Amino acid sequence: METEAWQSLVHVCPRWRNLVFLSPRRLNLRLYCTPKTPARDTLDVWPALPLIILGSMGSSLGTDDVIAALGQSNRVREVDLGLAGWQLEKVLVPMRASFPELTDLHLWSYDETPPVIPDSFLGGSAPHLRILQLDSISFPGSAKLLLSATRLVHLRLFDIPHSGYISPEAMVASLSMLSSLEALSLEFQSPQSRPDRESRRPPPPKRSVIPALTYFYFKGVIEYLEDLVTFIDAPQLNFLSTTFFDQIDFDCPRLAQFINRTPTLRAPEKAHVEFNDSTAGVTLESGTSSTSRINISCGEPDWQLWSIEQVCNFLHPLSTVEDLYVKHEYSQLVWKNDAIENTLWLEFLLPFTAVKNLYLSKQFAPGIAAALQEFIGGRITEVLPSLQNIFVERLERSGPFQENIGRFIAARQLSNHPIAISDWDKQPDLWSM
Repeated sequence: METEAWQSLVHVCPRWRNLVFLSPRRLNLRLYCTPKTPARDTLDVWPALPLIILGSMGSSLGTDDVIAALGQSNRVREVDLGLAGWQLEKVLVPMRASFPELTDLHLWSYDETPPVIPDSFLGGSAPHLRILQLDSISFPGSAKLLLSATRLVHLRLFDIPHSGYISPEAMVASLSMLSSLEALSLEFQSPQSRPDRESRRPPPPKRSVIPALTYFYFKGVIEYLEDLVTFIDAPQLNFLSTTFFDQIDFDCPRLAQFINRTPTLRAPEKAHVEFNDSTAGVTLESGTSSTSRINISCGEPDWQLWSIEQVCNFLHPLSTVEDLYVKHEYSQLVWKNDAIENTLWLEFLLPFTAVKNLYLSKQFAPGIAAALQEFIGGRITEVLPSLQNIFVERLERSGPFQENIGRFIAARQLSNHPIAISDWDKQPDLWSM
Protein backbone atom coordinates (compact mmCIF):
# COMPACT_ATOMS: atom_id res chain seq x y z
CA MET A 1 0.00 0.00 0.00
CA GLU A 2 1.26 3.51 -0.79
CA THR A 3 2.70 5.38 2.18
CA GLU A 4 -0.28 7.72 2.65
CA ALA A 5 -3.07 6.02 0.67
CA TRP A 6 -4.47 4.30 3.75
CA GLN A 7 -5.07 7.67 5.43
CA SER A 8 -7.88 8.41 2.95
CA LEU A 9 -9.49 5.04 3.59
CA VAL A 10 -9.78 5.52 7.36
CA HIS A 11 -11.86 8.65 6.79
CA VAL A 12 -14.50 6.83 4.71
CA CYS A 13 -16.39 5.33 7.64
CA PRO A 14 -15.78 3.83 11.11
CA ARG A 15 -15.88 0.27 9.71
CA TRP A 16 -13.10 0.95 7.23
CA ARG A 17 -11.11 2.70 9.94
CA ASN A 18 -11.36 -0.38 12.17
CA LEU A 19 -10.43 -2.73 9.32
CA VAL A 20 -7.33 -0.72 8.47
CA PHE A 21 -6.12 -0.35 12.05
CA LEU A 22 -6.71 -4.03 12.86
CA SER A 23 -3.86 -5.07 10.52
CA PRO A 24 -1.19 -2.35 10.69
CA ARG A 25 1.73 -4.74 10.05
CA ARG A 26 0.07 -6.67 7.23
CA LEU A 27 -0.84 -3.40 5.49
CA ASN A 28 2.58 -1.94 6.28
CA LEU A 29 1.04 1.21 7.75
CA ARG A 30 3.46 4.07 8.34
CA LEU A 31 3.24 7.79 9.05
CA TYR A 32 5.11 10.03 6.64
CA CYS A 33 6.76 13.12 8.21
CA THR A 34 8.50 15.94 6.32
CA PRO A 35 9.60 19.46 7.33
CA LYS A 36 6.14 20.57 6.16
CA THR A 37 4.29 18.10 8.37
CA PRO A 38 2.93 19.70 11.59
CA ALA A 39 4.24 16.75 13.61
CA ARG A 40 3.90 18.47 16.95
CA ASP A 41 0.14 18.76 16.44
CA THR A 42 -0.72 15.59 14.50
CA LEU A 43 1.42 12.72 15.81
CA ASP A 44 -0.89 12.13 18.76
CA VAL A 45 -3.97 12.04 16.50
CA TRP A 46 -2.92 8.79 14.84
CA PRO A 47 -2.15 5.42 16.42
CA ALA A 48 1.50 4.75 17.32
CA LEU A 49 2.48 3.66 13.82
CA PRO A 50 6.06 3.48 12.44
CA LEU A 51 7.44 6.86 11.29
CA ILE A 52 9.28 7.81 8.10
CA ILE A 53 11.05 11.17 8.40
CA LEU A 54 12.48 12.72 5.27
CA GLY A 55 13.03 15.95 3.39
CA SER A 56 15.50 18.65 2.50
CA MET A 57 15.56 21.31 5.20
CA GLY A 58 16.68 24.37 3.27
CA SER A 59 15.35 26.85 5.85
CA SER A 60 14.46 27.02 9.52
CA LEU A 61 10.83 26.13 8.73
CA GLY A 62 9.96 22.64 9.86
CA THR A 63 13.04 22.05 12.01
CA ASP A 64 11.01 21.87 15.21
CA ASP A 65 8.51 19.47 13.63
CA VAL A 66 11.28 17.14 12.47
CA ILE A 67 12.77 17.25 15.96
CA ALA A 68 9.33 16.42 17.43
CA ALA A 69 9.04 13.40 15.13
CA LEU A 70 12.56 12.23 16.04
CA GLY A 71 11.52 12.47 19.66
CA GLN A 72 9.33 9.40 19.04
CA SER A 73 12.53 7.34 18.75
CA ASN A 74 10.90 3.97 19.47
CA ARG A 75 8.66 4.42 16.36
CA VAL A 76 11.11 5.77 13.77
CA ARG A 77 11.84 3.34 10.91
CA GLU A 78 13.46 5.57 8.27
CA VAL A 79 15.27 8.92 8.34
CA ASP A 80 16.37 10.73 5.16
CA LEU A 81 17.29 14.37 5.80
CA GLY A 82 19.37 17.09 4.16
CA LEU A 83 20.46 19.68 6.68
CA ALA A 84 22.48 22.84 7.16
CA GLY A 85 25.15 22.66 9.85
CA TRP A 86 23.13 24.39 12.56
CA GLN A 87 20.11 22.22 11.78
CA LEU A 88 22.18 19.06 12.05
CA GLU A 89 23.44 20.23 15.42
CA LYS A 90 19.84 20.57 16.65
CA VAL A 91 18.69 17.30 15.11
CA LEU A 92 21.56 15.42 16.76
CA VAL A 93 20.13 16.18 20.21
CA PRO A 94 17.07 13.85 19.96
CA MET A 95 19.13 11.36 17.96
CA ARG A 96 21.27 10.59 20.99
CA ALA A 97 18.46 8.32 22.13
CA SER A 98 18.20 4.68 21.11
CA PHE A 99 16.25 4.03 17.87
CA PRO A 100 15.45 0.31 18.21
CA GLU A 101 13.27 0.10 15.05
CA LEU A 102 15.43 2.21 12.71
CA THR A 103 16.22 0.39 9.45
CA ASP A 104 17.22 3.16 7.00
CA LEU A 105 19.29 6.25 7.81
CA HIS A 106 20.51 8.87 5.33
CA LEU A 107 21.87 12.23 6.47
CA TRP A 108 23.59 14.78 4.27
CA SER A 109 25.01 18.19 5.11
CA TYR A 110 24.97 21.39 3.06
CA ASP A 111 27.90 22.93 4.96
CA GLU A 112 31.60 22.47 4.27
CA THR A 113 32.29 22.09 7.99
CA PRO A 114 29.32 20.35 9.62
CA PRO A 115 29.34 19.55 13.34
CA VAL A 116 30.91 16.28 14.41
CA ILE A 117 28.45 13.50 15.28
CA PRO A 118 29.16 12.32 18.85
CA ASP A 119 29.70 8.71 19.91
CA SER A 120 26.35 8.88 21.71
CA PHE A 121 24.55 8.98 18.32
CA LEU A 122 21.61 6.52 18.27
CA GLY A 123 22.54 5.56 21.80
CA GLY A 124 25.64 3.90 20.37
CA SER A 125 23.59 1.00 18.98
CA ALA A 126 21.67 0.28 15.77
CA PRO A 127 20.59 -3.40 15.90
CA HIS A 128 18.03 -3.24 13.06
CA LEU A 129 19.81 -0.83 10.72
CA ARG A 130 19.97 -2.12 7.13
CA ILE A 131 20.97 0.99 5.19
CA LEU A 132 23.33 3.70 6.45
CA GLN A 133 24.36 6.61 4.22
CA LEU A 134 26.16 9.75 5.38
CA ASP A 135 27.12 12.54 2.93
CA SER A 136 29.63 15.22 3.99
CA ILE A 137 29.09 14.20 7.59
CA SER A 138 31.86 14.00 10.19
CA PHE A 139 31.31 10.91 12.31
CA PRO A 140 34.66 9.53 13.51
CA GLY A 141 32.85 7.12 15.82
CA SER A 142 30.87 5.44 13.02
CA ALA A 143 33.09 2.36 13.17
CA LYS A 144 31.97 1.77 16.78
CA LEU A 145 28.31 2.11 15.83
CA LEU A 146 28.77 -0.41 13.04
CA LEU A 147 29.85 -3.06 15.53
CA SER A 148 26.20 -3.23 16.65
CA ALA A 149 24.66 -2.94 13.17
CA THR A 150 25.00 -6.62 12.39
CA ARG A 151 22.05 -6.59 9.94
CA LEU A 152 23.50 -3.84 7.76
CA VAL A 153 23.15 -4.48 4.01
CA HIS A 154 24.27 -1.14 2.49
CA LEU A 155 26.96 1.12 3.98
CA ARG A 156 27.66 4.37 2.10
CA LEU A 157 29.98 7.02 3.56
CA PHE A 158 30.44 9.77 0.98
CA ASP A 159 32.62 12.89 1.02
CA ILE A 160 34.03 12.06 4.45
CA PRO A 161 35.68 15.17 5.98
CA HIS A 162 39.12 14.73 7.47
CA SER A 163 37.59 15.39 10.89
CA GLY A 164 35.58 12.19 10.36
CA TYR A 165 38.57 10.03 9.38
CA ILE A 166 38.23 6.33 10.19
CA SER A 167 41.41 4.26 10.22
CA PRO A 168 41.58 1.13 8.00
CA GLU A 169 42.04 -1.02 11.13
CA ALA A 170 38.86 0.36 12.74
CA MET A 171 36.93 -0.06 9.51
CA VAL A 172 38.06 -3.67 9.11
CA ALA A 173 37.06 -4.44 12.71
CA SER A 174 33.54 -3.18 11.90
CA LEU A 175 33.27 -4.87 8.50
CA SER A 176 34.24 -8.22 10.00
CA MET A 177 30.98 -8.14 11.99
CA LEU A 178 28.75 -7.37 8.98
CA SER A 179 27.95 -10.79 7.56
CA SER A 180 24.96 -9.43 5.59
CA LEU A 181 26.76 -6.44 4.01
CA GLU A 182 26.23 -6.39 0.23
CA ALA A 183 27.33 -2.87 -0.79
CA LEU A 184 30.16 -0.73 0.63
CA SER A 185 31.04 2.83 -0.44
CA LEU A 186 33.87 4.84 1.12
CA GLU A 187 34.67 8.28 -0.29
CA PHE A 188 37.07 10.67 1.42
CA GLN A 189 36.94 14.40 0.84
CA SER A 190 40.68 14.95 0.34
CA PRO A 191 44.05 13.13 0.21
CA GLN A 192 44.71 14.47 3.70
CA SER A 193 42.84 11.42 5.01
CA ARG A 194 45.54 8.78 4.89
CA PRO A 195 46.97 6.17 7.30
CA ASP A 196 50.17 6.78 9.20
CA ARG A 197 52.93 4.86 7.41
CA GLU A 198 54.77 4.18 10.66
CA SER A 199 51.74 2.41 12.13
CA ARG A 200 51.05 0.19 9.09
CA ARG A 201 50.94 -3.47 9.95
CA PRO A 202 52.09 -6.48 7.89
CA PRO A 203 49.47 -8.77 6.29
CA PRO A 204 47.66 -10.89 8.92
CA PRO A 205 47.88 -14.69 9.04
CA LYS A 206 44.09 -14.82 8.63
CA ARG A 207 41.88 -12.27 6.87
CA SER A 208 38.32 -11.29 7.75
CA VAL A 209 35.75 -12.58 5.27
CA ILE A 210 32.84 -10.39 4.20
CA PRO A 211 30.72 -13.17 2.70
CA ALA A 212 27.83 -11.22 1.13
CA LEU A 213 29.74 -8.22 -0.30
CA THR A 214 29.14 -7.82 -4.04
CA TYR A 215 29.73 -4.05 -4.54
CA PHE A 216 32.69 -1.98 -3.33
CA TYR A 217 33.33 1.68 -4.24
CA PHE A 218 36.32 3.59 -2.88
CA LYS A 219 37.71 7.10 -3.36
CA GLY A 220 40.81 8.19 -1.47
CA VAL A 221 44.53 7.50 -1.33
CA ILE A 222 46.17 4.26 -2.38
CA GLU A 223 47.71 3.68 1.04
CA TYR A 224 44.29 3.52 2.70
CA LEU A 225 42.87 1.00 0.24
CA GLU A 226 46.07 -1.05 0.39
CA ASP A 227 45.73 -1.32 4.16
CA LEU A 228 42.02 -2.09 3.99
CA VAL A 229 42.15 -4.93 1.43
CA THR A 230 45.13 -6.50 3.20
CA PHE A 231 42.81 -7.57 6.00
CA ILE A 232 39.67 -8.67 4.11
CA ASP A 233 38.41 -11.20 1.59
CA ALA A 234 35.21 -10.75 -0.41
CA PRO A 235 34.61 -13.99 -2.35
CA GLN A 236 31.31 -12.81 -3.91
CA LEU A 237 32.53 -9.35 -4.99
CA ASN A 238 31.64 -8.68 -8.63
CA PHE A 239 31.99 -4.87 -8.79
CA LEU A 240 35.05 -2.97 -7.58
CA SER A 241 35.47 0.72 -8.40
CA THR A 242 38.33 2.83 -7.07
CA THR A 243 39.27 6.46 -7.66
CA PHE A 244 42.62 7.70 -6.41
CA PHE A 245 43.61 11.31 -5.87
CA ASP A 246 46.61 12.69 -7.80
CA GLN A 247 49.15 9.99 -7.15
CA ILE A 248 52.85 9.71 -7.93
CA ASP A 249 53.58 6.28 -6.46
CA PHE A 250 51.44 3.47 -7.89
CA ASP A 251 53.00 0.61 -5.99
CA CYS A 252 49.85 -1.36 -5.10
CA PRO A 253 50.82 -5.02 -4.59
CA ARG A 254 48.17 -5.59 -1.92
CA LEU A 255 45.35 -4.32 -4.13
CA ALA A 256 46.58 -6.52 -6.99
CA GLN A 257 46.65 -9.51 -4.65
CA PHE A 258 43.12 -8.72 -3.45
CA ILE A 259 41.83 -8.66 -7.05
CA ASN A 260 43.68 -11.85 -7.95
CA ARG A 261 42.31 -13.76 -4.97
CA THR A 262 38.72 -12.65 -5.67
CA PRO A 263 37.30 -15.40 -7.91
CA THR A 264 34.80 -13.20 -9.75
CA LEU A 265 37.36 -10.49 -10.65
CA ARG A 266 40.40 -12.41 -11.78
CA ALA A 267 41.09 -13.48 -15.37
CA PRO A 268 39.48 -10.47 -17.12
CA GLU A 269 38.46 -10.84 -20.75
CA LYS A 270 37.99 -7.18 -21.72
CA ALA A 271 39.85 -3.99 -20.79
CA HIS A 272 38.47 -0.47 -21.30
CA VAL A 273 40.90 2.44 -20.95
CA GLU A 274 39.31 5.88 -20.92
CA PHE A 275 40.78 9.38 -20.69
CA ASN A 276 38.67 12.46 -19.96
CA ASP A 277 39.16 16.00 -18.69
CA SER A 278 39.77 15.14 -15.04
CA THR A 279 40.42 11.39 -14.77
CA ALA A 280 41.99 8.43 -16.49
CA GLY A 281 40.74 4.94 -15.83
CA VAL A 282 41.02 1.23 -16.56
CA THR A 283 37.98 -1.03 -16.38
CA LEU A 284 38.37 -4.81 -16.52
CA GLU A 285 35.46 -7.11 -17.30
CA SER A 286 35.48 -10.72 -16.16
CA GLY A 287 32.71 -12.90 -17.53
CA THR A 288 29.32 -11.32 -18.09
CA SER A 289 28.77 -9.31 -14.93
CA SER A 290 32.01 -8.80 -12.96
CA THR A 291 33.86 -5.49 -13.18
CA SER A 292 36.89 -3.92 -11.56
CA ARG A 293 37.64 -0.26 -12.26
CA ILE A 294 40.59 1.93 -11.28
CA ASN A 295 40.42 5.69 -11.88
CA ILE A 296 43.06 8.33 -11.24
CA SER A 297 42.11 11.97 -10.72
CA CYS A 298 44.46 14.06 -12.86
CA GLY A 299 44.14 16.38 -15.87
CA GLU A 300 47.52 16.45 -17.67
CA PRO A 301 47.65 14.04 -20.66
CA ASP A 302 51.26 12.93 -20.05
CA TRP A 303 50.51 12.29 -16.37
CA GLN A 304 47.31 10.44 -17.26
CA LEU A 305 49.08 8.14 -19.71
CA TRP A 306 51.94 7.55 -17.28
CA SER A 307 49.41 6.74 -14.55
CA ILE A 308 47.53 4.27 -16.74
CA GLU A 309 50.79 2.59 -17.71
CA GLN A 310 51.63 2.22 -14.00
CA VAL A 311 48.16 0.85 -13.21
CA CYS A 312 48.36 -1.76 -15.96
CA ASN A 313 51.78 -2.86 -14.75
CA PHE A 314 50.66 -3.40 -11.16
CA LEU A 315 47.52 -5.20 -12.39
CA HIS A 316 49.75 -7.61 -14.26
CA PRO A 317 49.14 -10.32 -15.35
CA LEU A 318 46.65 -9.12 -17.95
CA SER A 319 47.36 -12.11 -20.14
CA THR A 320 43.69 -13.16 -20.33
CA VAL A 321 42.44 -9.90 -21.91
CA GLU A 322 41.45 -10.43 -25.55
CA ASP A 323 39.59 -7.16 -26.26
CA LEU A 324 41.24 -3.81 -25.49
CA TYR A 325 39.38 -0.50 -25.90
CA VAL A 326 41.23 2.84 -25.73
CA LYS A 327 38.78 5.73 -25.53
CA HIS A 328 39.04 9.51 -25.58
CA GLU A 329 36.38 11.62 -23.86
CA TYR A 330 38.15 14.96 -23.82
CA SER A 331 36.28 18.16 -24.56
CA GLN A 332 39.29 20.51 -24.54
CA LEU A 333 42.70 18.94 -23.92
CA VAL A 334 44.75 17.80 -26.91
CA TRP A 335 47.33 15.01 -27.09
CA LYS A 336 50.76 15.86 -28.49
CA ASN A 337 51.63 12.46 -30.03
CA ASP A 338 55.36 13.06 -29.40
CA ALA A 339 58.29 10.74 -28.73
CA ILE A 340 57.74 10.65 -24.96
CA GLU A 341 54.09 9.85 -25.42
CA ASN A 342 54.89 7.09 -27.93
CA THR A 343 57.23 5.47 -25.41
CA LEU A 344 54.48 5.55 -22.77
CA TRP A 345 52.04 3.96 -25.22
CA LEU A 346 54.44 1.06 -25.75
CA GLU A 347 54.91 0.58 -22.00
CA PHE A 348 51.14 0.63 -21.59
CA LEU A 349 50.57 -2.01 -24.28
CA LEU A 350 53.27 -4.46 -23.14
CA PRO A 351 51.18 -6.37 -20.52
CA PHE A 352 48.40 -7.16 -23.03
CA THR A 353 49.99 -10.25 -24.53
CA ALA A 354 46.69 -12.00 -25.38
CA VAL A 355 44.80 -9.10 -26.99
CA LYS A 356 43.28 -10.10 -30.33
CA ASN A 357 41.09 -7.06 -30.94
CA LEU A 358 42.27 -3.47 -30.39
CA TYR A 359 39.69 -0.65 -30.49
CA LEU A 360 41.01 2.91 -30.82
CA SER A 361 39.33 6.31 -30.59
CA LYS A 362 40.38 8.55 -33.46
CA GLN A 363 42.40 10.83 -31.15
CA PHE A 364 44.73 8.01 -30.12
CA ALA A 365 45.11 6.13 -33.40
CA PRO A 366 47.98 8.31 -34.82
CA GLY A 367 50.10 8.15 -31.64
CA ILE A 368 49.64 4.42 -31.12
CA ALA A 369 50.36 3.73 -34.79
CA ALA A 370 53.56 5.79 -34.56
CA ALA A 371 54.56 3.86 -31.45
CA LEU A 372 53.85 0.44 -32.99
CA GLN A 373 55.85 1.09 -36.15
CA GLU A 374 58.98 1.51 -34.00
CA PHE A 375 58.91 -2.28 -33.51
CA ILE A 376 59.29 -3.08 -37.20
CA GLY A 377 62.05 -5.66 -37.58
CA GLY A 378 63.06 -8.47 -35.26
CA ARG A 379 60.89 -7.10 -32.45
CA ILE A 380 57.66 -6.98 -34.47
CA THR A 381 55.77 -9.36 -32.13
CA GLU A 382 57.18 -7.97 -28.89
CA VAL A 383 54.10 -5.77 -28.38
CA LEU A 384 50.58 -7.23 -28.79
CA PRO A 385 51.88 -10.58 -30.15
CA SER A 386 48.34 -12.05 -30.46
CA LEU A 387 46.79 -9.05 -32.22
CA GLN A 388 44.51 -9.94 -35.15
CA ASN A 389 42.26 -6.90 -35.63
CA ILE A 390 42.52 -3.13 -35.19
CA PHE A 391 39.30 -1.13 -35.17
CA VAL A 392 39.65 2.63 -35.53
CA GLU A 393 36.92 5.20 -34.95
CA ARG A 394 36.32 7.23 -38.15
CA LEU A 395 39.07 5.40 -39.97
CA GLU A 396 40.95 7.61 -42.46
CA ARG A 397 42.24 6.09 -45.70
CA SER A 398 45.27 8.37 -45.95
CA GLY A 399 47.59 10.47 -43.79
CA PRO A 400 50.24 9.83 -41.10
CA PHE A 401 48.14 7.19 -39.36
CA GLN A 402 47.81 5.08 -42.48
CA GLU A 403 51.52 5.41 -43.24
CA ASN A 404 52.61 4.29 -39.79
CA ILE A 405 50.03 1.55 -39.33
CA GLY A 406 50.63 0.38 -42.90
CA ARG A 407 54.30 -0.30 -42.19
CA PHE A 408 53.41 -2.12 -38.98
CA ILE A 409 50.76 -4.29 -40.67
CA ALA A 410 53.10 -5.11 -43.57
CA ALA A 411 55.83 -6.20 -41.15
CA ARG A 412 53.39 -8.37 -39.21
CA GLN A 413 52.26 -9.94 -42.47
CA LEU A 414 55.84 -10.88 -43.32
CA SER A 415 56.26 -12.45 -39.87
CA ASN A 416 53.16 -14.60 -40.46
CA HIS A 417 51.11 -12.64 -37.90
CA PRO A 418 48.58 -10.83 -40.15
CA ILE A 419 46.38 -8.00 -38.85
CA ALA A 420 43.16 -6.65 -40.36
CA ILE A 421 42.19 -3.00 -39.92
CA SER A 422 38.57 -1.87 -39.93
CA ASP A 423 36.36 1.07 -39.05
CA TRP A 424 35.04 1.08 -35.46
CA ASP A 425 31.38 2.01 -35.30
CA LYS A 426 31.67 3.19 -31.72
CA GLN A 427 28.55 2.72 -29.62
CA PRO A 428 27.95 3.86 -26.02
CA ASP A 429 28.99 1.24 -23.46
CA LEU A 430 26.98 0.61 -20.33
CA TRP A 431 30.17 0.51 -18.22
CA SER A 432 31.00 4.13 -19.02
CA MET A 433 27.51 5.55 -18.32
